[in-house]
Amino acid sequence: MGVAIGAAVAVLAGLGAGIGIGIATGKAVDAIARQPEAAADIRTSLLLGCALAEATAVYGLVASILIIFFVG
Repeated sequence: MGVAIGAAVAVLAGLGAGIGIGIATGKAVDAIARQPEAAADIRTSLLLGCALAEATAVYGLVASILIIFFVG
């Protein structure tokens, strides 16, 4: 039972990453709407931030898989 709870908590990293990427995308769209000439710089920063957020989600997934198979 404790293994399942530990794995579920580790998977919550994916939830946080999804929410963060959604907020960042909305802010980037707002910024591009205000300053279309800065779209390339904003897009570059957005993609870098999304990649880092997805990396944390993958780390949470790997941690949950490790908890399920090696602890349980």
